[in-house]
Amino acid sequence: MEKVKESLFRKDGVNYIVPFILITLCFSLWGFANDITNPMVKAFSKIFRMSNTGGALVQVAFYGGYFAMAFPAAIFIKRFSYKSGILMGLGLYALGAFLFFPAMMTGSFYPFLFAYFILTCGLSFLETSANPYILSMGTEETSTRRLNLAQSFNPLGSLAGMYVAMNFIQARINPMETAERAVLPDAEFQALKQADLTVLISPYLIIGIVVLVMFLIIWIKKMPKNSDKSNEIHFGKTLKRIFSIDNYRQGVIAQFFYVGAQIMCWTFIIQYGTRIFMAQGMQEQAAEVLSQKYNIFAMIIFCISRFINTYLLKFFNPGKLLRALSIAAAVLTIGVIGFQNIYGLYALVAVSVCMSLMFPTIYGIALKGMGDDAKFGAAGLIMAILGGSILPPLQASIIDLGTIGSSFPAVNASFILPFISFVVVAWYGGQAYKRSKAAILV
Repeated sequence: MEKVKESLFRKDGVNYIVPFILITLCFSLWGFANDITNPMVKAFSKIFRMSNTGGALVQVAFYGGYFAMAFPAAIFIKRFSYKSGILMGLGLYALGAFLFFPAMMTGSFYPFLFAYFILTCGLSFLETSANPYILSMGTEETSTRRLNLAQSFNPLGSLAGMYVAMNFIQARINPMETAERAVLPDAEFQALKQADLTVLISPYLIIGIVVLVMFLIIWIKKMPKNSDKSNEIHFGKTLKRIFSIDNYRQGVIAQFFYVGAQIMCWTFIIQYGTRIFMAQGMQEQAAEVLSQKYNIFAMIIFCISRFINTYLLKFFNPGKLLRALSIAAAVLTIGVIGFQNIYGLYALVAVSVCMSLMFPTIYGIALKGMGDDAKFGAAGLIMAILGGSILPPLQASIIDLGTIGSSFPAVNASFILPFISFVVVAWYGGQAYKRSKAAILV
């Protein structure tokens, strides 16, 4: 057992177990932010009387912050340290959460988008710092397994976010249905909107306080610098160098599509389930809450599956396992599209079993062997989270069609986008596996 610990958390005589635990807690914090946000697409659509496409602007702002701040974060980390990047990320995260209060006071949708953007600028700093930091906390041979282990705690935060969204936001906003809200007189609508926004912002203010506490703990704790070799920044040369690496260049593409698929599957499970349950005679709010319960179950099996897959990586090539699970996800997505009843929802839940391996494994394969270049390499992979900003609004625009042809549900048809995304990830897994076998033969 002692040898396993040393291989995972020791490098050059340095024990990284305490920093590993602290940084892993940050994985849970951004998991919370990600998955309290997905149900907000439906919540904001209802509160502000918008279409699904309008509500999906939440995802544009949320994942746009990741995109905008990734390379500035990498430059900041290169100039200072991983710890500085973590602290900057936590600070912006807390600030964005606290901005929900003035946004609520305005009663307007767009200040919320600004708050989300600032919050996710912080998440971009966190992920750009934390992922390569975890990779460096031990030997290169165990780096992908170590990142999968750290990422296994991300779904715990996601579960907390989903639970809070369901029980403290979705279940507490006014149960009046979308159609009834649409015909309210303006004065009544404004009063209802303000009451719902007061419910919505409370969890964000609380998580802001939690993040500040985490900021103080990491600020006080002495953290290793992980042999930063140079603070010099050669931006153009570094980008040219890292994008010449096939595993990295293709990894950025795969990560773009994977993140898009994850966000689509976890955001629009609400719309998918709501259509099924309302067709059975359920009221809209009850259908939304029940759909969120399925989303929480999907996250539970995602979390369990990530621990299992982390163990399986001891025995299987990461690219080969990534390819197999991506193909399985694509097959399940065909079921999501084809079934128009509860079996489609079951298939959508099962997709999470396959997705559990994907993000950290793409990340680990893409950054393997990069050394100090991993700081900028990490930024490119975080920028690829832009897939979560671009693809969900496209899916939302399909859902807003209502039906395709005479009767086929548009929400079912919209899952063609996750299907395509999983095919791309399967391709990347296959390419990475071929390169790893070729390297062994050489």
